[in-house]
Amino acid sequence: MVREFKLPDVGEGVAEGEIVRWLVEPGDEVSEDQPVAEVETDKAVVEVPSPVDGSVKELLAEEGEVVPVGDVIITFNVEGEEPAEEEESGPEAAEPSSGEGKREPTKVEGRPAVTKADAGEDRRAAGTEDEEAPTASKRVFAPPNVRRLARELGVDVASVEGSGPGGRISEGDVRSAAEGDRDGAESEESAGSEEGPSGLDEELSSAVSSQEGDSQPPEAADRERTLAAPATRRLAEEQGVDLNAVPTDETRDGEAFVTPEAVREYTEARRAAPTDAAEATAETETGPREREEREPYRGIRRTIGRQMAQSKYTAPHVTHHDTAEVERLVETRGELKAIAEERGVRLTYMPFVMKAVVAALKQHPYLNSSLDEESEEVVVKNYYDVGIAVATDAGLMVPVVRDVDEKGVLQLASEVNELAQKARERSISREEMQGGTFTITNFGAIGGEFATPIINHPEVAILGLGELDERPIAEDGEVRAAHTLPLSLSIDHRIVDGAVAAEFTNTLIEYLENPNLLLLE
Repeated sequence: MVREFKLPDVGEGVAEGEIVRWLVEPGDEVSEDQPVAEVETDKAVVEVPSPVDGSVKELLAEEGEVVPVGDVIITFNVEGEEPAEEEESGPEAAEPSSGEGKREPTKVEGRPAVTKADAGEDRRAAGTEDEEAPTASKRVFAPPNVRRLARELGVDVASVEGSGPGGRISEGDVRSAAEGDRDGAESEESAGSEEGPSGLDEELSSAVSSQEGDSQPPEAADRERTLAAPATRRLAEEQGVDLNAVPTDETRDGEAFVTPEAVREYTEARRAAPTDAAEATAETETGPREREEREPYRGIRRTIGRQMAQSKYTAPHVTHHDTAEVERLVETRGELKAIAEERGVRLTYMPFVMKAVVAALKQHPYLNSSLDEESEEVVVKNYYDVGIAVATDAGLMVPVVRDVDEKGVLQLASEVNELAQKARERSISREEMQGGTFTITNFGAIGGEFATPIINHPEVAILGLGELDERPIAEDGEVRAAHTLPLSLSIDHRIVDGAVAAEFTNTLIEYLENPNLLLLE
């Protein structure tokens, strides 16, 4: 029996989703709850699980296609019932093959029962299903491109040990498996080789293999997040290199950090690698680089764009810049960092900034408000839910930390870390990104000092943090080095005057420069 599966509402009332990638392909055995596709809505990327045990019959949407909720995206042959062989649509299939006489299409609600792809799959199933079917209980996590590569190299993907998260199989795993099979086959052949014309071929083959062995393709890293300077990211893009694949031993704030040198070394190593590595990059290096490339503007990126445009063209923005000398804050954080680590918490400067921001908001409440344009009222918030902008692969996301004024530094650190991780993994819920009263964005984590952050509408202010670094400052006619923190405060000028923005910033700087004052809050 064929079971249809419709795209469910994967995100609190969304109307459509983009098929980011299929995790299975026709003929794959699947079990109930096994992820079969990654679907991106305007809020997050979620894995869509199989509703049944069985095998994949047909994929009814292409990767990158936007599908309305409720449309059938995949069909399954339910386990326990063989696909109907009489679905063959050619003349030969008209020959009676059973005593059932009249043949009826497989019952599929709402869609044609037989397609060319079905016929192809049935033929394949008839010929090789028994020996190719993986163990039903074993889940195989591999994207379509990896499965395609496995077929090209003659590797049974079910037998490959995945090195990625959750056992996910990468191209490198498949190539390693192929190399292992090849080595084994060559060993068997060499054991039974005969002298003659073929001996020269074998020697030549051996020589080539030896040369290849001297220059193996570099082992790609498999990270989900990588820090790098903008120039490094541009270099990687120009070279067609995925930063998350570049090996590195350097870290910044506990995150992997890639330098331009690492990108160049990785690129050169890939280019110098043998044929297999060249094949791995064939898709991007088969010819001159395109002058222009077009990518779909949808999903989270489109949502971010709409939100930014609404805010920019609704609120008249003004940005106030200033700098805090934070030597004491650096010392305080340094003293508490080890204690936090003992308690399993990674302590950054963000919780201190959040506490200082809330202390300043209490003294300047209009920065913690919104404008109700319909009723023409300013809504001043007497609670402090602070949004923290987090850079993800899909763009900027803003999880919200609730009731910041009621929490300590370590609790805030723990919640920020947890929410940021969920945002990067795209597992954060819609509720966890709604209802903020003020937002902080830390572009200094990537580099730079000042910017003009766009207000997270309908909030009326957003604080941008530059890079906390040691800089020269003048004091009493002398120049000394001190840690400073650049600040960029954007305000909705309909609600907040420039003078109020300056006063808020001065209060904030006072708390940042004297973190002991936070103990009084």
